[in-house]
Amino acid sequence: MKRKDLEGLGIEKEAVDKIMDWNGQDIEAEKAKTTAAEGERDNYKSQLETATAELDKLKDMKPEEMQATIQKLQGDLKAKDEEYAKKEADRMFTDTLKEAIKAAGGRNEKAVMALLDVETLKESKDQTEDIKKALETAKESDAYLFGADEPIKNPIGPTGGGTGGSDSMMAAMRAAAGLPPVEDKK
Repeated sequence: MKRKDLEGLGIEKEAVDKIMDWNGQDIEAEKAKTTAAEGERDNYKSQLETATAELDKLKDMKPEEMQATIQKLQGDLKAKDEEYAKKEADRMFTDTLKEAIKAAGGRNEKAVMALLDVETLKESKDQTEDIKKALETAKESDAYLFGADEPIKNPIGPTGGGTGGSDSMMAAMRAAAGLPPVEDKK
């Protein structure tokens, strides 16, 4: 569709502009569809070439070799599955151990884990109970790695007793330090 053809029909300029705008939008939409279709076509073409090449490799193989290849691939897949299952089990155990350390009041997970025989705990039948026992043992031998259970017995600073304000506290600190009292400069 051309602008001058529409103008030749006696259509006003504003209407021609609007029609041309709609036509341009339609053309751009179709171009986008075409580009997407060409991309899909190229992808399918590539997949076909790859599949054909793989089939050509298998065509020259004897049935026994093909069976051996299939068995090898199945073995590789099984090994990958086992490896993934082992990693997942290790992750779950580590998460359980970290949660138990946190619940026991451990201050540093890595330091506490270094005290534990992690491999023995992994192989344990009752991991939860054995982890608790191991943490209790570690808490007894290395209590500094765990939060204190007892309340603070020696607070530092005023505890609300006494009647003096900040001046009397300053005088007490100066006296404790062996300094003379400050004279008022009023």
